[in-house]
Amino acid sequence: MISCLWGIHFNLPVNGLLHSKKTMQIHADTPEKYLEQLPPERKVVMEKLRAIIRSNLPAGFVEMINYGMIGYVVPHSAYPKGYHCNPEMPLPFMNIASQKNHISLYHMGMYGNKQLLEWFTGAYHEAYKTKPDMGKGCIRFKNMDKIPYPLIGELVKKVSMADWILIYEENLGGNRAR
Repeated sequence: MISCLWGIHFNLPVNGLLHSKKTMQIHADTPEKYLEQLPPERKVVMEKLRAIIRSNLPAGFVEMINYGMIGYVVPHSAYPKGYHCNPEMPLPFMNIASQKNHISLYHMGMYGNKQLLEWFTGAYHEAYKTKPDMGKGCIRFKNMDKIPYPLIGELVKKVSMADWILIYEENLGGNRAR
């Protein structure tokens, strides 16, 4: 098991992909193949979430399968050091996944930037009069009919690729894995 900066634990791979302990274990090498494997009701939600992310994603991030989920990463061409837990992997920024009991949005920027986290939780509470179901950089949506797509769109565009690299490196400090 690998424990990374963000407190997310991953099991070692099947077919070269790492999988979270809580995933549905979807094995895909493209976002399209990931979506094809979902039940119809999950596929519709994930496609809508993916469309919101892609239409608001700042320039430079690349979509790919990352840690067994649909991911948005800083490519090695922009950040050659890669992810400190595994420098062969690009620097992760965001992932979406269909988990066993919910849809997850992992946003590393919220985990690494307290002001962004406070903005999101405040905006969520203002719009929905409740607290979001969250963990370390992970937002869980158990009710598929109550996903705040416009708010997620706002969240996605708040962190540029250059900003994310700075946040990442500030949080990493001198702790880069060797």
